[in-house]
Amino acid sequence: MTTFFEEPKLTTSGTKVFDKRYAGFLFDMDGTLLNSIAAAERVWSRWAERQGLDVEAFLPTMHGKRGIDTIRGLGLPGIDVEAEALEIERGEIEDVEGVVSIPGAVDFLNALPSSRWAIVTSAPVALARARIEAAGLPQPPRIITAEDVKIGKPDPAGYLLAARHLDVPSSRCLVFEDVTAGVKAGEAAGADVMVVTATHSHRMETFHPTIASYEGMTVHLDGAGEMRIVREA
Repeated sequence: MTTFFEEPKLTTSGTKVFDKRYAGFLFDMDGTLLNSIAAAERVWSRWAERQGLDVEAFLPTMHGKRGIDTIRGLGLPGIDVEAEALEIERGEIEDVEGVVSIPGAVDFLNALPSSRWAIVTSAPVALARARIEAAGLPQPPRIITAEDVKIGKPDPAGYLLAARHLDVPSSRCLVFEDVTAGVKAGEAAGADVMVVTATHSHRMETFHPTIASYEGMTVHLDGAGEMRIVREA
């Protein structure tokens, strides 16, 4: 897939995000901290072909949501949604070839206090841990996965739960996301949102600030342990 990179937008909201101090950072995983597109699309393509779906039309619809929600939303007759979701999960755990971290993500995460960040992913926990390891990212101190919520993104439940685990208000958090469902979840949680465009093949229309990667970014901690993003000149 062709990757589209863009410089951070210096919109009014973007300026506020870079000037503001936060009590917690909440990260989506796929497309935000790591790139698993090739692996995921290999597995989902095989499944879609078996179901007789138009693979090219289907693939863009399955990113950023729980697998079970994707399958249920198709309304396919005569299938066991939970069994199919488990089959997809097994295939994705077995196939992590080409899963890599977003540039700069490893150093950025390592600069964060362990009590101040979490991952909120639509992936099941076993798959999330496998992809994080394959990408060489630090395992998160706290992770909210598909098993932890009854309703997936764009519902804000995952981000609200992560904020509670960090013991901070969701309104004092910055959410890092890459797709519309996740952005809507962050907005509904009352958090500020940063859109990561590293895996985008087309420009995403958003009023939120965007970053192409984490390169050149680090974090400044104040005396209260709150965080502000610092970018190299």
